[in-house]
Amino acid sequence: MRAVQASEFGGPEVLVVRELPEPTAGPGEVVVDVAAADVMFLDTRLRSGWGTDFFAIELPYVPGGAIAGVVASVGPGVDPSWVGKRVSTPTAASGIGGGLPIGGYAEKALAKADTLVTSPEGLTPAQAVALTHDGRTALAVFDRAAVQPGEWVLITAAAGGLGVLLIQLARAAGANVVAAARGATKLELAARLGATAVVDYSVPDWAAEARVATGGAGAHVVLDGAGGALGEAALSVVADGGRFLGYGAAAGEFAALDRDDAAARGVTVYGLFDITGSDVDWQALARRAQDEVAAGRLEVVIGQTFPLDEAHRAHAAIESRAAVGRTLLTV
Repeated sequence: MRAVQASEFGGPEVLVVRELPEPTAGPGEVVVDVAAADVMFLDTRLRSGWGTDFFAIELPYVPGGAIAGVVASVGPGVDPSWVGKRVSTPTAASGIGGGLPIGGYAEKALAKADTLVTSPEGLTPAQAVALTHDGRTALAVFDRAAVQPGEWVLITAAAGGLGVLLIQLARAAGANVVAAARGATKLELAARLGATAVVDYSVPDWAAEARVATGGAGAHVVLDGAGGALGEAALSVVADGGRFLGYGAAAGEFAALDRDDAAARGVTVYGLFDITGSDVDWQALARRAQDEVAAGRLEVVIGQTFPLDEAHRAHAAIESRAAVGRTLLTV
């Protein structure tokens, strides 16, 4: 089978399509004929050699932690009725709070039967795979944020795959949204999806501008997908007594927050592991996200797709900050 493989760490050019042996499903596993694979910011970081202390990736490896397609075969202990079903799923090696996001950039990939989500009618493989990580994470973040009608919500990395879903969820809940992103194209997308105000965080004093957009009182809730210095600045926009949820690191690292200052202002801070606890029913969230999209209540924004042999271009688009919404590979 054809698969994208990295035999060394480095720039996007290390991603090369090769012929590799087809995977065989082990106990509790299935083989999926891949129609589309998700490309995450994390994929680009791992390919560069970042994070090897936490992600024990061994070279050579096939990147990609989420896929959509049709179940081709099942391993021991798996219901054979899965064969032929349209599904989306993390890859077998991937996992919430652990595992490795690998194995997905390929014509065939392994997945665990327990993580399969059947794709409803009307949902394309591209939409399904775009929701595999972002759909359930957006709902987990939003449920924890407990956004109320009339509240002001600041969303950073608002034009990314997760951010665009959160804009829509917040607006549907009756909140006012300040969307922060970089550049006119991303801000226009945020406005189209319903943001009350948009702020370009490539300009100085963007956080002050965001506070002004709320009427000066600050945001009741900040949903931070950017992290780094952007997330740290976003904390200053939270109104006293508000909530800050930091779940992303699009800026390169998670935000280093002054929690003492936040506590002094009565601001509740939730980190990624506060949101992704063991009590979360990820399968239920995945099905809920798919149902919302299939019913037309939630829009998946797929900004760019590339064929398998152009995975290097997909990584370059993300690293250049040019990507909008989800970035996918089609097989």
